[in-house]
Amino acid sequence: MSTPESAQWAFSTLGAPGRPVAEHVGRAVRHGCTGIELRVHRDEEVHLDMSAEQRRDVRARVENAGLTIPCLAGYSGICAPTPDETVLTGIRGLLHLAHDLAAPAIRVFPGGTGEGDAERAERRLALLLPEARALGVTMLVETHDSHATGVAVASLVRPFAGAVAVIWDALHPWRHGEAPADTARALAGLLGYVQIKDAVSAADTTPVPLGTGSVPLEEIGATLREQDWHGWVSLEWERAWYPDVPALDAVLPGARDWVARYALPPLH
Repeated sequence: MSTPESAQWAFSTLGAPGRPVAEHVGRAVRHGCTGIELRVHRDEEVHLDMSAEQRRDVRARVENAGLTIPCLAGYSGICAPTPDETVLTGIRGLLHLAHDLAAPAIRVFPGGTGEGDAERAERRLALLLPEARALGVTMLVETHDSHATGVAVASLVRPFAGAVAVIWDALHPWRHGEAPADTARALAGLLGYVQIKDAVSAADTTPVPLGTGSVPLEEIGATLREQDWHGWVSLEWERAWYPDVPALDAVLPGARDWVARYALPPLH
């Protein structure tokens, strides 16, 4: 486990959809972030069909500001009941984009339907791993959709422990009835990234500023400290899906406060 000089914290560009990377860089610098989690989508500046020149430009903008791209957030489902080649092509494109942007990890969803999920995930991850290793990029499977809890997503990732890891989305395990301590136990040795957020309730997932909703963020923070978590923490403010919530800049100070309380090492 690496020990950086200061806390590794970022925000997802999902919080300001469609805005240019240059704007996100300025936002990160203003709020004292050390990284930017880039959403990869056709509606964003960062997408799978970027030219080589565009990739170099984005990488340079981020690096010249002293920032890191800790993760590219893609949308492929590793368990999805679609043809293997469709899933593999999408994830391979994301792996190569991450390599070009110097991002060490990519996000994939489970995206399953139940029957056959584990077999599809195992087959596809095994096929993708040699390329991911060659590119120096880690695949992160998020606690989301069909495998929303730590226990569920660990069942997909455990056969590849050390090569594939998990994104702990603070909302989903809790709203499916899994306590933070249980999530942490399930993800022991598998955790690769943490996304923090708050919401009105388990039933109403409308985003609210950290500490004003129902997600047990204090318990999650304390659990991460107990686990000696030194990895990335990213604010995922879902304004792309909830356009009427406050702007990302309005909620980043609260995220910084949370990181300052719980992140290791301490935020400078």
